[in-house]
Amino acid sequence: MAASFFFYDLETSGRSPRTSRIMQFAGQRTTMFLEPIGEPINELIRLTPDILPEPEAVLLTGITPQATLTDGLTEADFLKLFYKKAVIPDTIFVGYNSIRFDDEFMRFLNYRNFYDPYEWHWDKRCSRWDLLDVVRMTRALRPEGVKWPYTSDGKPTNRLADLAQMNKLVHENAHDALSDVTATIALTRLIQQKQPELFRYLLRMRGKRAVAQLVTRGQPFVYTSGHFSSQSLHTTAVVYLADHPRSEAALVYDLRYDPTPFVAMNVDELVNIWRYKPDREAPRLPVKTLKYNRCPMIAPLGVIKDAATEERLNLSLDKVQLHWQLLKQYMSQLSKNVLAALDYLDEEQMKRQATLVDNPLTVDEQLYERFLPPEDKPLLKVIRQVAPSEIREISAQFQDNRMQLMAPLYMARNYPASLSLEERAVWDAFRKQKLLGGKRSQAAQYFVKLSELAESRPDKQQQYLIEELRLYGESILPVEDAIG
Repeated sequence: MAASFFFYDLETSGRSPRTSRIMQFAGQRTTMFLEPIGEPINELIRLTPDILPEPEAVLLTGITPQATLTDGLTEADFLKLFYKKAVIPDTIFVGYNSIRFDDEFMRFLNYRNFYDPYEWHWDKRCSRWDLLDVVRMTRALRPEGVKWPYTSDGKPTNRLADLAQMNKLVHENAHDALSDVTATIALTRLIQQKQPELFRYLLRMRGKRAVAQLVTRGQPFVYTSGHFSSQSLHTTAVVYLADHPRSEAALVYDLRYDPTPFVAMNVDELVNIWRYKPDREAPRLPVKTLKYNRCPMIAPLGVIKDAATEERLNLSLDKVQLHWQLLKQYMSQLSKNVLAALDYLDEEQMKRQATLVDNPLTVDEQLYERFLPPEDKPLLKVIRQVAPSEIREISAQFQDNRMQLMAPLYMARNYPASLSLEERAVWDAFRKQKLLGGKRSQAAQYFVKLSELAESRPDKQQQYLIEELRLYGESILPVEDAIG
């Protein structure tokens, strides 16, 4: 089949893909020349009664939980639609900041509904791309032909709504998924038309093999990432330092900085300056993890062709080459120390997370605990196809206990009428613990936040949304546990 783009966007109940849910999904397929193919997908997805949305998210989108219950699909029914219309051979999934946000929500959605969390964006010769980083690199390296917005205090910004407005692209509602999809397609078309050579190059470079080949050849290259400052248009020159020990990734050194001070540091000193400290005076260790499978925006150093580009990036190629020559002299020792510092920080983070967690992760939050055993994968399709009454029997055949524990939650969320009285009691107990358990329960924080927002938001529409959120929250709590 001919390759095609599938642009998609989500509106969610909150920021965390582990604990929040997709409330609206919109997508549109196009040709490689950005011509629409067929009708768009635009669906609400029902919130289930174990989920309290972040009130600010609903005030932003205007999508109430009640709307999803009235007009939405269950997650299981939505995924049937998604795999029928979106996951077809040679699809390139594209969004705006999708790799760091939307794709994560989609992985958790697939995981808790007995689909492989990853196959949708690589099986059948499918792949993914992220237009936000394409926009960032275009602005940094080849800005001609596009009007670029700034914030009120003069800082560069790449917000989709601002780019759409400045370039007179259709974007009727900045917090509606379908409107965002339409604007993303229009912006992609603009870059494709104005900078076709860069567009084709970055599209070819989305695969992890091509990325790894450029990164590991041992020469400096250009790297654009939101990790870097907006004042340098999120772009710098880096060079491969070492393979990441626990990820399909590389550690790269930012050649904007002289390596001499860091070469002289021991492991403890590197650990100290690598920690995140927003009030620090000295810069952090200029080493970053570059993940091969996240479509990083990279290009050979030769794309910086003139002094104007150097000035725009606040980057001197002469200094880059000088820092590279200095780094090569001590590459082995610095790499060894950086890897030792990384081990220490990873262990420290794991200990900190273990002490801070008030409630253990529920099974549907445990996606990244481990990969599913190969012998369990055929059962995923079976359990999705059987009648609800057969799910219990099939789930017992999984080797991975997460899938066994997921089955009653899957039934309760998608087929609540199929629950026995005993299963209903288990589901109610699960919801009670999730919403009301812990030192500061979700429900208590939810209603406190609503009260605060009600006092600070005089707008009638937002007051209406706050009241809807209050009614929804009260409706999903057991009567004796309702919080006013």
